[in-house]
Amino acid sequence: MPEGPEIRKAADKLEKAIAHQPTTEVFFAFEHLQPYAEKLTGRTVTHIATHGKALVTYFDNDLCVYSHNQLYGKWMVRQAYNFPNTNRQLRFAIHTDRKSALLYSASDIEVLTADEVLHHPFIQKLGPDILNPQVTREQIFDWVQEKTFYRRRFTTLLLDQGFLCGVGNYLRSEILFVSGIHPTQRPTDCDREQLARFADAALTIPQQSYHHNGITNDLDIAQDLKQRGWPRRQYRHWVFGRDGQGCYACGTPIVKERSGGRRYYYCPTCQPTD
Repeated sequence: MPEGPEIRKAADKLEKAIAHQPTTEVFFAFEHLQPYAEKLTGRTVTHIATHGKALVTYFDNDLCVYSHNQLYGKWMVRQAYNFPNTNRQLRFAIHTDRKSALLYSASDIEVLTADEVLHHPFIQKLGPDILNPQVTREQIFDWVQEKTFYRRRFTTLLLDQGFLCGVGNYLRSEILFVSGIHPTQRPTDCDREQLARFADAALTIPQQSYHHNGITNDLDIAQDLKQRGWPRRQYRHWVFGRDGQGCYACGTPIVKERSGGRRYYYCPTCQPTD
């Protein structure tokens, strides 16, 4: 499943393809949205914002299109009106003279005004966005000590989008490794130094992933292993997906466990339970 960095990358790709140029046509598959197609045709996409796994496409007439891919939704960028051969159902499309942005299979699509976006039920419940440059380490440090979160295990807490928006399975393991926190610990089990490391890692690891094509490992280590011919899956992350392999920091074999049916990884030496 894509996480915050991958969703932002997808939004960047869409922006590059269709923003800052008039639309030649906008298409909605759902009947109740079809009256908006004419209002958005001939308008210009100004930017695309991300909120967790939701995208909001802003037009220059104060209207926005909220879309959430959920499990099966998929965006495609194609040459204008060049539709792929697929069994997926086209739900939303933005066409320009050069490119078409096509959203297939998604069922959660709404048209809102710009003022309505922050009051959307999904967006309103989200925690701080890990890729928002206005979110600070100090805010995360204070946030993780809130009573709502303080006694919850990090294994479940970090997958709660109401805590930190954009964190998923691989980022959970990577953030905790860099923080030196065992996944089964709770914020209340950690000292201030650990929580400060967590606040830093919660922002720097996702941002590194976004800027460096999903790599969360130390960039020098990753580059060295890449040059030596190692496959990307082995040098991409510190711990995620590396069960049984040696920790890059201490050599201890990485452990894989599950919580709520979802896997997580850690180093028992670098992330002790006490």
